[in-house]
Amino acid sequence: MVVSDSTTDTTTSIPMRTIATGLQFPEGPIALRDGSVLLVEIRRGTLSRVAPDGRVEVVAELGGGPNGAAIGPDGAAYVCNNGGFVWHDRDGITAPGHQPPDYIGGRIQRVVLDGPDAGTVTDLYTSCDGRPLRGPNDIVFDADGGFWFTDLGKSRARDGDTGALYYARPDGSSITEVVHPLVQPNGVGLSPDGSRVYVAETGPGRVWCWDVTGPGRTASAADGLGAGGARLLHGFAGYQLLDSLAVDGDGNVCVATLVTGAVSVLAPDGTLLRQVPVPEPDPFVTNICFAGAGSRTAWVTSSGRGILYALDWPAPGLDLAFAA
Repeated sequence: MVVSDSTTDTTTSIPMRTIATGLQFPEGPIALRDGSVLLVEIRRGTLSRVAPDGRVEVVAELGGGPNGAAIGPDGAAYVCNNGGFVWHDRDGITAPGHQPPDYIGGRIQRVVLDGPDAGTVTDLYTSCDGRPLRGPNDIVFDADGGFWFTDLGKSRARDGDTGALYYARPDGSSITEVVHPLVQPNGVGLSPDGSRVYVAETGPGRVWCWDVTGPGRTASAADGLGAGGARLLHGFAGYQLLDSLAVDGDGNVCVATLVTGAVSVLAPDGTLLRQVPVPEPDPFVTNICFAGAGSRTAWVTSSGRGILYALDWPAPGLDLAFAA
């Protein structure tokens, strides 16, 4: 299933509308039913809501480095917190760096969105089998009510962590390391029917997929697949780093592509269909999300410049397992 990039230019420009500016390294966008977008601001340490007119409201103070977010079956937001970064600013671009001196450790957090307890934050998981979480990054819920998440790990001046793919229950009762080791696993998503889980590795520029055999279970190497049961969906040529991903209604894997400053669209067979750049060049294009089935609206986070864009996507969106 390995697909190599060709020399064909796949760049496809799509008009984008600027919804909000001045965000502090936004990621993890979630389209809400009222037309607003919930997202994290990693540098600010918050879960924030962006209204359709661009107004930004802080929903919760999370600390550390809130990175990815998803709505759970109870209507709460579940956030991957990577523990924080050292930050760098140059030529109008903000960039994350190594593990900071005030690193708080990786964790999965639950945030109440509604009612008298709105804004309440609970640390749901900080470890798995006695091993601390290091840099939880992206998250997706399945129809069974559990969630997959990646842990990219943290880098330091002379060493870095190996990463992993996990599966956990939202009530705090169970967390399982499903695949280890991975090299900077970042984006995670599910195929429309839930039969595949996809993971993007940042540094290597690779997208992997596993056949899902049950909640938190994947086909193993004993089934004749590669190491850990993985299939390589696509390997990106050149210096193209990968960030978070989402799956659209056609089953395409839409993965944010760093340095290139675009969203790359992979067909379910791994073919690179197109790369959609943001209008103002940014090496830190980090996320895309969709409004859901029946809509072609998408949102993209241009994190280095602190911008949230909206655009009309060529394919319909996909209903996630849960929405708010």
